[in-house]
Amino acid sequence: MTASPMDPGQECARAWEWMPAVLLGHADEERGHWLAAHLGRCEACSAEFAQQQRLRQAMSLPTDLPLDPQAGLRRLLERIDAPPAQTAPARARGWAIKALAASVLIQAVGLGVLSSQLYATNQRAGYRTLSDAPAAAPTPAAAIRVVPDPNMPLAQWNALLRGLQLQVVEGPNAMGAYLVAPAAPTQAQAAQLLQRLRGAPGIRLAESVAAR
Repeated sequence: MTASPMDPGQECARAWEWMPAVLLGHADEERGHWLAAHLGRCEACSAEFAQQQRLRQAMSLPTDLPLDPQAGLRRLLERIDAPPAQTAPARARGWAIKALAASVLIQAVGLGVLSSQLYATNQRAGYRTLSDAPAAAPTPAAAIRVVPDPNMPLAQWNALLRGLQLQVVEGPNAMGAYLVAPAAPTQAQAAQLLQRLRGAPGIRLAESVAAR
């Protein structure tokens, strides 16, 4: 019988089919030669054939042959407990992965701390409470605090300021007070302006800031 060319999968299937007959000596010479040639180039089928050979040899042992079950059990346990061949590389890869993870974690923690510090710095720079409010601009010389009557018309108030050449520096505050100052202040001018403001209609209070 001549075996026709076939794909590897079909060859392996045929080899497994013929193995029992070859082991038992029931296969013809041509099948035996074909199987031997296939086993020479197929590692999986060669391992299976060797396993079947060992099984056949075990089945053909005399029934009165003394056996040591404990020795067989010990060998089985040794094979179970023996570390696989890839244990060392796998452990090395495991340590490498752990080291990489630790490095990434350290970097992440470092970035987190740095971000927190930058955020805190920005918060301190940008956040101000009432007590941290920037210092007010220095009060102009000859400044006068004026409280006009709430019912005083705006046009009258503006006319008064223009007539005295005063400009509003601050205000009004919660009490309705304004801080006004002359454009080119002098002490004598401040005293005159103070008197004129106190005598102006619609002005409830006028006082020198420097005198306080």
